[in-house]
This record gives sequence, C-alpha cells and structure tokens, in this order.
Amino acid sequence: MRDLSILGLPLTTPVIVGSGLLTDQERNIRRLLEKGAGAVVTKTIHPNPPQGLDERILRLPVGMLNSTTYSKRPVNHWLGVLRSFADDRLPVIASLHADSPTELAALARDVEKTGCRALELGISCLNEEDGLEDDNPDRVYAYTSATRGRTALPLSVKLAVGEGLQERARAAIAGGADAITLSDTIPGAAVSPATGDLELNGVYGYSGPGLKPLVLAAVWQLRRRGIDLPVMGVGGVSSGRDVADYLSVGANVAQVYTALHTEMYDTLERILAETRELLGEPQGAAL
Repeated sequence: MRDLSILGLPLTTPVIVGSGLLTDQERNIRRLLEKGAGAVVTKTIHPNPPQGLDERILRLPVGMLNSTTYSKRPVNHWLGVLRSFADDRLPVIASLHADSPTELAALARDVEKTGCRALELGISCLNEEDGLEDDNPDRVYAYTSATRGRTALPLSVKLAVGEGLQERARAAIAGGADAITLSDTIPGAAVSPATGDLELNGVYGYSGPGLKPLVLAAVWQLRRRGIDLPVMGVGGVSSGRDVADYLSVGANVAQVYTALHTEMYDTLERILAETRELLGEPQGAAL
C-alpha cells in the first residue's frame, strides 16, 4: 500500500477530480467520492462571479472548449456545503478566486472556518475579461502571499502552461504555496463550418488530450530545474495510462475532468481500475 497524500489529505488513489461544471453540485461531489475519487476539487468559488455571460461548452474531436468562469452559487451556499463535507471528513479541496488578493485572503479565511482542509487558488482563469494577460509572477505572488497571510490551510496554486511558467511557479512558492496545480485551460478556438465564425464567439479555454503532452513536458522541466513542490498534473487524463504517465514525469497526483463529461461515473470507475492495474495494485485495494 502506498503512502499517498496531497495538501495534507490522505488519499486512496492518485486520481483526483478537477474543478469545473461537474463539481458545482454537492450531490455530484459526494457521488464522485463514493465512486472512489481520491479527492474532488469544487468549482471555483468567487465572491462576485460575472453575471449574464453566455457560458457554454463545445465538444471537439479532441477535448472541449468552454466559456465558463466561476460558480454562480453564493459564497454562503458554499460555506454551508463545505461545512457539511468537513463534518463527514470528505477529501474536498475548495477552489477559490476573487477580484483582489485581499478579497481572496478573506474568502480563504471564511472557508477555513468551515473545517475545509485544503484549497486550490484558481487565479489563472482564461475566461475572465482580461484572460491570462495579467498572469505574471507578481500577480501570482500577490494572490498567494495574501492568502497565506490569512490562512494556515494547505493550498495549491493553479497555473497554466506557457511562457514564464518557471517564474510563476517560483512566485507561488515564494508566496507560500504548498503545491502547484498544472495546468489550467489554455487559449483555444474552433471555426463553425456553417458560418466561418469562431464557435462560442471567441477564444476560450481548451481542455482535453491536446494538453497532455504540454503538461507532461512542463512538469518534467520543472522537476529538472529543481522545483520539488508537490504537483497535481492536469490535462488530457482519460485513462489509467494517462495517470501513470503524469506520475512518471514527477507529478504526485493527476486530476481528471474533461473526460468525465461523458458517462461521468462510469468513466471515473474505469480510470480508477486502469490506474490500479498499471500501478500493480489489486482491484479494490487502496493505493
């Protein structure tokens, strides 16, 4: 049996369900955990999520585009849900963001009071108005350090692959991060064959198999450059082989999300079974 944990959470498997539309509901989160997920990351909780946006997903032959941002559920709703998870000792990671470092720090403090045991800072959301244009080391440090100043909870900073990743990762570490989640979505677009215009009317977040080679390379390079903070690898996980590949290049765990948009629970169970087989664990055993 492996001694496996992330952000202080003991895990039964290195397979974690990532943040997104599927984790915006308490019942989904509980069911995903019942099916065997090592942990689940909530949809990103935000004190002032954008209103009136046309938020959709577009399935592609390899992955999907989405124009979604944050949970529309109010903070007080989430505080109650997180308190319920904590009462049941469920391995749930709260994904958080806010409009400023001070607001994010205050939100993290409120979440800590619920008994929630771990945080993921979703500060690299592509679908914000300014996208990733301001996703630089100074911004990463400001959000991370402000949050660390208000909470003792273990926290991971979610970053996107791309230019300056090493500097952004080091800024997260300097700010007090306990782990890094890599990668958030990256810019993507698709053209409508009917109109010739961009689907979803713009450039939005791409997730799916095309991300995996990029994230594998990024994790490998971070390890080669001496960054030893725990890493949650994200991007293109749809099989146990994908999980094993992430672990091989130095990730501590792997998050799965996009693949779960097809037969969510069955897909998760298949990935878990394949992971157990590849890692040499008997079916049904804790990893």
